[in-house]
Amino acid sequence: MATETELKLELSADAAETLLTSSLLGDPVSVDSLTSIYFDTPDQQVRRGGYSLRVRQVGEAHVQTVKATGSNNAIFARSEWEVPVAGNTPVIDYTTPLRAELDIEGSDLVRQFSTFVKRHRWDVEEDGSKIEVALDTGLIAAGDRQMQIRELELELKDGKPSALFIVARKIEALVPIRIGVSAKAERGYRLVGEQASMYKADPVHLDRGLRVSASFQVIAEACLRHFRLNESILLDNANPLALHQARVALRRLRSAFSLYKAMLVDPESERLKEELRWLAGVLGAARNIDVMVTRVGNGEIKSRLLEARDSAYEEVLNALYGSRAKALMLDLNEWLHCGAYLTLAETAEVRDGPIVDFAIEALDRQRKKLKKRGRSLVEADNEHRHEARKAAKKLRYASEFLTSLFSSKQAERRYAKFIKTMEQLQDELGLLNDMATAPTVIHNLELDSHPDAESLLVAGNSEKLVNAAQSSLDELMERKRFWRG
Repeated sequence: MATETELKLELSADAAETLLTSSLLGDPVSVDSLTSIYFDTPDQQVRRGGYSLRVRQVGEAHVQTVKATGSNNAIFARSEWEVPVAGNTPVIDYTTPLRAELDIEGSDLVRQFSTFVKRHRWDVEEDGSKIEVALDTGLIAAGDRQMQIRELELELKDGKPSALFIVARKIEALVPIRIGVSAKAERGYRLVGEQASMYKADPVHLDRGLRVSASFQVIAEACLRHFRLNESILLDNANPLALHQARVALRRLRSAFSLYKAMLVDPESERLKEELRWLAGVLGAARNIDVMVTRVGNGEIKSRLLEARDSAYEEVLNALYGSRAKALMLDLNEWLHCGAYLTLAETAEVRDGPIVDFAIEALDRQRKKLKKRGRSLVEADNEHRHEARKAAKKLRYASEFLTSLFSSKQAERRYAKFIKTMEQLQDELGLLNDMATAPTVIHNLELDSHPDAESLLVAGNSEKLVNAAQSSLDELMERKRFWRG
């Protein structure tokens, strides 16, 4: 098994042509036509197991590759198993995880989709490091469906990962780029299935042997992947579901920063947190209007809301297409893997400590904060209930990030009950927050005096809802902690 350290970038057709005709990378060392066939069982056991299987033809040679995908891979490092084969028929043996982990044999496999790519390849030296740069242009085909491919892969052959970002920034200075999070296999499977309107967060898988800093990288990469998948949909069709999930991804990432704040004390950490707050705010303004739209029937007030929604989405798209948001994604990735937080002497004890001990302490701390902020919801004002709501979200996200570390049957049962109660609490606190904030949103949209403005308010008995939320919170505090034996 090999592990690639690579940076994947997406770019437009015009950007690809500009890069090819520029002198930035010099003349390519090779230009190849690559045809790849992807295989799986009829019910896609390979994909569901977290892998992809392809046979690629280059000239007369055939190479079989198994790669980790989805929650089994990272944005920056991917595991792969590669062997030469005689033709387009896969060879499944115990040198790959498909036989050992998924109990799949060659006879179980059928073709799923194919890729047809023209690859320009350059060998680049940067800051004492050797990097292979590959520009792939072409298409993915599944039956009568097709999808264009335009991506750059920067693979570190020797040297420091930071060199990848030096090269990426030189490319960014020439053409617009975005961080890529989807392998060709993932896009091919999407082509085979129904087109998604949004993507929810993948489960986070943490190994109990990880150091604290490595666990943060896994979690942050999962959040970035969640954001980028939904951002891509949002840029195509301004889908409200994708916008909501993109905002959730940013919220989860900001929560991860908070969870690991003891080791994130470098200035760049603070700057990135503020940039994430900015971008989340832009998306949040549009999301507030989306929620309002669902509360009214057809009529003049809905037309006003839709106009406001169009304006808010224009701001979202302007932000996402703008240099600030694109730079944020590249900055985040570079900092995550090469940032000063990884080497500061003052945080070494936390950073290099075992993840399980850190997780237990972190979950206890988040639980204690929620208990304190939710001690008397009935008597609290809206501001204090909002603080309880934020504390509940942080505990929920921390639990989702860290639950894979506690995998006993007892822990899994406790986690299921814990999350069920947490979801109920969040629903109740969310409705209370909507009741409290709706007048402000209406005012900001200049709809206070509209005769139908009352229809935008959240209906419900606030006293009954507060009592229900207090009951759910008390029940949550009585639940046995899944992270403790």
